[in-house]
Amino acid sequence: MGKSGLFDLEKHFAFYGAYHSNPVNILLHTLFVWPLFFTALVLFYFTPPVYDLSQKIVFLPSGLFSPALVLNFGFLFAIIYAVFYMCLDKKAGSLAALLCIACWVGASQLAHTLGFSLAWKVVLAAQLFCWTGQFLGHGIFEKRAPALLDNLVQALLMGPFFVLLEVLQIVFEYEPYPGFRASVHSKIAAEIKEWQEKKQKKIS
Repeated sequence: MGKSGLFDLEKHFAFYGAYHSNPVNILLHTLFVWPLFFTALVLFYFTPPVYDLSQKIVFLPSGLFSPALVLNFGFLFAIIYAVFYMCLDKKAGSLAALLCIACWVGASQLAHTLGFSLAWKVVLAAQLFCWTGQFLGHGIFEKRAPALLDNLVQALLMGPFFVLLEVLQIVFEYEPYPGFRASVHSKIAAEIKEWQEKKQKKIS
């Protein structure tokens, strides 16, 4: 069964899906959303640590942790996303959570290797490229402004999970629970129809 309130997956998915119904736009977001998340973590690597992993922990072997793995705001950022996705759906959310942690580990290693002076340039280039691709997807193919212009927090928070769930649905026909896909498609169709009617009224 679906959940309500903050963890209402149908509501979140329908909101985001109403802005991403064109197949090309969906493909562009599938390609660019996770790199945006990853490169954001690269930049967050240079924030102050909230806990130092280099401190000696008696019950863990020495050298277990890489010096690149710092429990900073990047880690908190990844954990917040991971926990939220697991609350939305146990199976797909767990996979998304693993991807979030994997991104934090990979981004930390990359940032540690590059150093700040080079890392921020790489992040800037990647962010500009990925955002441009997504805005082109909306402008040329979707012909609708991005979801972030209407609800910034929800759009940024749901983006990575949305594209992962889209892939799982298309490739494996995955559903968080029976009837999810039909219910969401119905809500998306209703939201798109409402948006088209409002757009038509403005034109007329």
